[in-house]
Amino acid sequence: MSRKLFGTDGVRGEANQGHMTAEMALRLGAAAGRYFRRAGTNGHRVVIGKDTRLSGYMFENALTAGLTSTGMNVLLLGPVPTPAVGYLTRSMRADLGIMISASHNPAKDNGIKFFGPDGFKLSDEAEMEIEAMLEGEIRLAIPDNIGRAKRIDDGLGRYVEYAKTTFPARDRMSGLKVVVDCANGAAYKAAPQVLWELGCEVIPVGVAPNGYNINKGVGSTHPEACAEAVLAHGADLGISLDGDADRVMIIDETGRVADGDQIMALFARRWAGKGILQGGSLVATVMSNLGLERFLQGHGIGLERTKVGDRYVVERMRAGGFNLGGEQSGHIVMTDYATTGDGLMAGLQFLLAMAETGQRASELVSQFETVPQLLKNVRYQAGQEPLNNAQVQKVIAQTEARLQGQGRLLIRKSGTEPLIRVMAECEDDGLLAECVDAVVDAVTVAAG
Repeated sequence: MSRKLFGTDGVRGEANQGHMTAEMALRLGAAAGRYFRRAGTNGHRVVIGKDTRLSGYMFENALTAGLTSTGMNVLLLGPVPTPAVGYLTRSMRADLGIMISASHNPAKDNGIKFFGPDGFKLSDEAEMEIEAMLEGEIRLAIPDNIGRAKRIDDGLGRYVEYAKTTFPARDRMSGLKVVVDCANGAAYKAAPQVLWELGCEVIPVGVAPNGYNINKGVGSTHPEACAEAVLAHGADLGISLDGDADRVMIIDETGRVADGDQIMALFARRWAGKGILQGGSLVATVMSNLGLERFLQGHGIGLERTKVGDRYVVERMRAGGFNLGGEQSGHIVMTDYATTGDGLMAGLQFLLAMAETGQRASELVSQFETVPQLLKNVRYQAGQEPLNNAQVQKVIAQTEARLQGQGRLLIRKSGTEPLIRVMAECEDDGLLAECVDAVVDAVTVAAG
């Protein structure tokens, strides 16, 4: 059975368009409620968090209606980071956790992510079973068994206190000036509070959400906003989160940006040196730079590659017993602390590296020389399959042959948007551009 509704990170799309409607959310909530009621544990409890998009109210209410109709009791967390939902699902003994967010996407989009009772995102198999239930008639609870819903006030506080426990060097944070860019998103309260309570002087950016400005010119997809604030305030570090705070970019005191690959390289090297890197390997996706792979090899550290999507990184980590993984885009997964990517906790780990080494951020953000990488996207219409086109496949084969021994080519469909992503790496900048453009041109023609 193929997945029609779920992508690489839950259900996502433009709010009130296509499948992202209140009606769909109601039925999806009912299907998820019925699916998790089968386990019959923990009093049939579900926690729901959201980011700051205007459409979050609509989806929150619709999901609540669907869930309570199947007998689930709903606890509404309000705006909290995605990793907080994973943590609280397990901490509060819920059967299910739901995060309403489209992560780094613009405000017009929204999404629905599910967490199982263990706090981890659902498997492909579980999502397909829920999809199958949507196609039939969902059995509702009898009137006496309809669920209740209530807002809880201490969810955010629980997460804040837990996040602080992951940082053992709070006595060394006094006087450290940190810019934190919350992308006008889910961490706009939590991140500044954690950093201030740990002793930092905090300069907050992107902490005035209005329902429409999430990720708009701020956050990890626009790290220049954080970099400008770092330079303007003479800060020691910048932490730039995305809309649901499961991604992070680190900015040093000179305004230089470190992506997920550089952050993972630092953590992997440090953890290996301390003997706490489980399995002796880092888990990353096929998008991570070839330079990261070479760096890890030079330090005797393995690299396990997965499909794109932090959920696939986590699945490989759990299957192989690894405790560090992530994506170039800034998902940093540390299963000793969290069940999914946590941008704030990754920022704290970077601060810990500064505290323990006595080094400035600029001495830590560049762990390896990146191999030149070029990524271009081609949009296509629903129902099209441009990668199945014979001419496209021919051009791809020719391009792979040109790069043989000099680099690599990666072509994939986005799991969240109708895009074909064409990425290549090569030391020769000219050859790199030629190869990417050749494939892009072929896909563009095929997409009409």
